[in-house]
Amino acid sequence: MSYAGFLLELERAGLSVRAFAELIGMNPNSISNYARNGELPTHLALIAVLVAELGLHGLDYREAIAKVAIAPKKPRGGARRGRFGGDRQTSLDLQGEQAHD
Repeated sequence: MSYAGFLLELERAGLSVRAFAELIGMNPNSISNYARNGELPTHLALIAVLVAELGLHGLDYREAIAKVAIAPKKPRGGARRGRFGGDRQTSLDLQGEQAHD
């Protein structure tokens, strides 16, 4: 689904991108980032269409979604100070580095 089509579905449901993101336990920025390439993943498009249709038929989509325990997502990567993306490389000595002219 195109991002523009997704926004139309949200409008039909009476939701903003932020409200939709909160409803499904996502960061609003993660959803807005799909606007760059203009396409939305199928699973998000499907949720948006179903939420809009339930709302149009007078059904409470919030009650239906509340039946699923949405666990917070774990942060990506395992980066620690001095390591890149949790890569198991040797630690970098960032303290001893001096700026070069």
